[in-house]
Amino acid sequence: MPYVDRQNRICGFLDIEENENSGKFLRRYFILDTREDSFVWYMDNPQNLPSGSSRVGAIKLTYISKVSDATKLRPKAEFCFVMNAGMRKYFLQANDQQDLVEWVNVLNKAIKITVPKPLDSQPHPDNPSRQGECGKKQVSYRTDIVGGVPIITPTQKEEVNECGEAIDRNNLKRSQSHLPYFTPKPPSDSAVIKAGYCVKQGAVMKNWKRRYFQLDENTIGYFKSELEKEPLRVIPLKEVHKVQECKQSDIMMRDNLFEIVTSSRTFYVQADSPEEMHSWIKAVSGAIVAQRGPGRSASSMRQARRLSNPCIQRYTSRTGECSTE
Repeated sequence: MPYVDRQNRICGFLDIEENENSGKFLRRYFILDTREDSFVWYMDNPQNLPSGSSRVGAIKLTYISKVSDATKLRPKAEFCFVMNAGMRKYFLQANDQQDLVEWVNVLNKAIKITVPKPLDSQPHPDNPSRQGECGKKQVSYRTDIVGGVPIITPTQKEEVNECGEAIDRNNLKRSQSHLPYFTPKPPSDSAVIKAGYCVKQGAVMKNWKRRYFQLDENTIGYFKSELEKEPLRVIPLKEVHKVQECKQSDIMMRDNLFEIVTSSRTFYVQADSPEEMHSWIKAVSGAIVAQRGPGRSASSMRQARRLSNPCIQRYTSRTGECSTE
């Protein structure tokens, strides 16, 4: 679901068909910033990317004419909507129907706010030749001198939007190192209650990395990716004291942050949206209650296990052996 971050921008994950008419939708993190008049997307939440990572794509809000449901245009793509931006239609997939409706509404509201002023539509007096050039394709060239003869060859193909601003198509190519979000994970022996990607803080370096979390009836574990069979770590639910929304999220400057508190460590985990954060808290808390019973903490469970199996030891004066009664 789209949510408002600390900078008052609307953010969230969507799948986008970056290469037109390819039919391949890739998971991206989108930021709608009305103050910057932009709708940009990254490989992941910029908070989780290396410093200086560039965006994958961007559209000026003034170029978007309409955003609407695209179910009839793309019947095979669930929860699909389309953005009309100049000569290009961008098809995107939401997570569910409610997510689709909310994104369509916020985008249409944003483009209504950012309608260009009349002065912006007038041709600049210092550059009259710019008028009438919109929509033309431009190609960059390289000039080499071979045997005293200039050889001109095209170096990179670019396309322009409706106002002649070139867009580098190479920037829209998918990184091969980026793992897909939609590859199914092999089923495990235990019944999986909830699974999905979150970002967690490391124990030593305190860096943040995206991990695939999986919750079952007895444990919550995380993997390097959903393709891995062996988890990086497994946390038994019997060791979890509580799971709750993080009270230090302002200090850490992280949205949608919750914490899993155990006797040895507190795990800080960032979800992709507020709804997903509350869903994880509810799922883990529910699994703990189902395992222990209502109103029983980890410490009370340990005490209960000790009391439920008392061993009264005594040493006989003859053999010195331990016996139970």
